[in-house]
Amino acid sequence: MDDRDFFREVTLRVAGRLEVEKALRDLFLFLRQQMPCDLLEMNYLEEATGEVRMLAWVEERAGEVVSQSSRTLLVLPKEALDSVLRFAAEQRPGVVEQIAPGHAPHLPPQRAFRELFAHLRQYQVTLVHLRIEGHPIGVLVVGTRPPAVLSREDAQRLSTVTEPLAIAFSNARRYEELLRLKEHLDEDNRALAQELQEQSGTTAVVGADGGLRNVMAMVRRVAPLASPVLLLGETGTGKEVLAHMIHRLSPRAEEPFVRVQCGAIPESLLDSELFGHERGAFTGAIGTKRGRFERANGGTIFLDEIGELSPEAQVKLLRVLQDKEFERLGGSETLRVDVRVIAATHRNLPAMIAEGRFREDLWFRLNVFPLAIPPLRERREDIPALLAHLVARKCRQLHLGTPPTADAATLAQLQAYEWPGNVRELENLVERTLIVSSGRRLSFPQLAAHIPAAPARPTVGHEPKPTDFASLDQVVGDHIRTAMRLARGRIQGPDGAAELLGLNPNTLRARMVKLGIPYGRDAVRWADG
Repeated sequence: MDDRDFFREVTLRVAGRLEVEKALRDLFLFLRQQMPCDLLEMNYLEEATGEVRMLAWVEERAGEVVSQSSRTLLVLPKEALDSVLRFAAEQRPGVVEQIAPGHAPHLPPQRAFRELFAHLRQYQVTLVHLRIEGHPIGVLVVGTRPPAVLSREDAQRLSTVTEPLAIAFSNARRYEELLRLKEHLDEDNRALAQELQEQSGTTAVVGADGGLRNVMAMVRRVAPLASPVLLLGETGTGKEVLAHMIHRLSPRAEEPFVRVQCGAIPESLLDSELFGHERGAFTGAIGTKRGRFERANGGTIFLDEIGELSPEAQVKLLRVLQDKEFERLGGSETLRVDVRVIAATHRNLPAMIAEGRFREDLWFRLNVFPLAIPPLRERREDIPALLAHLVARKCRQLHLGTPPTADAATLAQLQAYEWPGNVRELENLVERTLIVSSGRRLSFPQLAAHIPAAPARPTVGHEPKPTDFASLDQVVGDHIRTAMRLARGRIQGPDGAAELLGLNPNTLRARMVKLGIPYGRDAVRWADG
């Protein structure tokens, strides 16, 4: 085949497909008919990141042609990056450099370059430098297994097709970047949509000026920093809401917030979900996928229920927290990320450490700034505001129109309940009540049977009988009346009844309304007994 036909055939093969892997495969099959050729690679340098990336690769192995596209070979340190850029600037388009097996090119003898050419040691390597308008596009690597040798005539023939190769691979690089950006945009849009749906447009934390005021003071203090935060509290206390608030108050607010429900990811999929995977890493991996850490780069990753992680997963997570590095499943590329880690759990991690079920070194990494979130029963004063907020939000979601309200007796009933499921239980109760109710007033009769009752104390030497037990309301009422007498009718302030009972004044007033105990202008003279 003369040089004109050779030029034409090469151009048709590299310019006839958008997918660079398929184009390089076509070129490989053609070149094998014209000259010794056992491997083709198209490599280029990302100047901004220092990544040496393989755009595509084709190789003959045991009589079978295999190929791969788009992966990072290595990330160059700054001094090596400067050397590569100087070397690339000195090359002229069409220059072909041939390297004997086991030798590195004439570049600085740094470890990065030895790693770069390590997988080519068995080949005689020919480098075809590609440029467009003086700007380096990349290098076409042609590998030949000895004893076959690429002759000078073959190398010269390759130098005649640098222009169509440079144009085709430049377009392929742009096409690959567009696909990568589209994939990232789709993932970020899905994450943002989920976040907006979960937050329902609200940026306030109900109870920030009430039962959560101390917690919110700590949130405002730690949010501007990059320190890891560990949220501790019972299930349903609102740990994710506070994680969102920390993110929104941080300098990373415009970057992604990625949530990982550690207990919901099967062990077999954990590596892929957290760290991503390369195409072909396992059955069904038809493309490269970014993991949660990669998606959260520059932003915040929220590791919910961290205590549910298996020991194997804890080891992998520890490396990411220590070195900010990881590898995708099935890949050899080391990726670096800059993420702020917020973890949460309802479990007793120190007890799990003592039992050998949680790594102590991981605990030390996470427990930099612990925040304990009080359960709802310890901040009952927030229940009226929480109820109003949840009713309004659920009415919007269910398209129910004007939100119904709750009277004082209903609020007192809600505040008397222990709420083992915390805010999440209250939210579910509100939704269930709104679905079955059509009135303008909210009522929760189902709670009456679940408000805990305590038996009256029997007198010494008296055998208790069923008829001796006072009702809960009677016991609570007598106790409140005693406190009011000791406080001489004052509810709040120093030595007030609320302080004696260890209650918020508003909570005490609500209980007194429920029990029919007067206070204020309607009160009897408690001081007279």
